[in-house]
Amino acid sequence: MPRMQARWNGALIAESDDVVMVEGNAYFPPEAVSHAHLRPSATHTVCGWKGTASYYDLVVDGAVNRDAAWYYPTPHDAAAHVRGRIAFWRGVTVSEAR
Repeated sequence: MPRMQARWNGALIAESDDVVMVEGNAYFPPEAVSHAHLRPSATHTVCGWKGTASYYDLVVDGAVNRDAAWYYPTPHDAAAHVRGRIAFWRGVTVSEAR
């Protein structure tokens, strides 16, 4: 897997060459994510095969992108490979690092 990065609002949110792709989404290891830009959200959703997802808002220079990052703290066995990894959407650009 090439080195991948996630950017939003001009900020580098995550970068790693240890990314797991699932259903077109890049799941970054938590240590590769800038936690300074994450704010816990009260949102949770349920995926039939992965389990219950928890969310973070992204905060960059005072701008907030609500529920733009998610992770599975205790996924079902079929999704154990994404446990704790963080994925992004809602305008976050995920691409190969340059």
